[in-house]
Amino acid sequence: MDILSNLLGQIALFCIETISLLGYFGVFFLMVLESMIFPIPSELVLPFAGFLISRGEMTFLLVVLFSTLGSLVGSLLSYYLGKYGGKKFVLKYGKYFLLNKKHLINTEKWFSKKGELTIFIGRFIPIVRHIISIPAGIGKMNLKKFMIYTLIGAGIWNAFLTYIGFILGNNWERIQEYSDYVSFGVLGILVILMGYFVYRQIKKKKKENLNL
Repeated sequence: MDILSNLLGQIALFCIETISLLGYFGVFFLMVLESMIFPIPSELVLPFAGFLISRGEMTFLLVVLFSTLGSLVGSLLSYYLGKYGGKKFVLKYGKYFLLNKKHLINTEKWFSKKGELTIFIGRFIPIVRHIISIPAGIGKMNLKKFMIYTLIGAGIWNAFLTYIGFILGNNWERIQEYSDYVSFGVLGILVILMGYFVYRQIKKKKKENLNL
């Protein structure tokens, strides 16, 4: 736990220094990273920006604009990573993760039918929003819809965190305290779901072997 706290402290310091040095571009850069697989939580970036707004050093509109553009750029990079690299990775190494071509087909079907809702809701869930764009790319979700729902979801979330940081002022770091519990909870759920998925795949494989 101490290691995790120290890590979060270093990340928080990095975010603060980046925004202090680069201003709006710093917000943009950090949100690009936040929308990819890098451990940069928006719960650290945007409340601090909101605090700076309360001091008159930034404006709400520009923070939301730059942060949302950053979210879109980072999400697009992850989307294309999944689209052009994800399928090859699954076909070549998927067997080591109990993944196969059928899972790729199911992913494509899912994002074809429910991609909009998945992307929109995913923007509000810690951890999930860091990785959700990769399966969207693997599933070849319609790019226009992907961009629209990413912008809507990210815009709402970014505006909310920025506003909370503005309201809390000097106490903006309190948001991270509460979001940590949410993040751990979501991570726990994801681990359980992943364990259940692995269990189902092993059980299915054993059944197929018995039928041979």
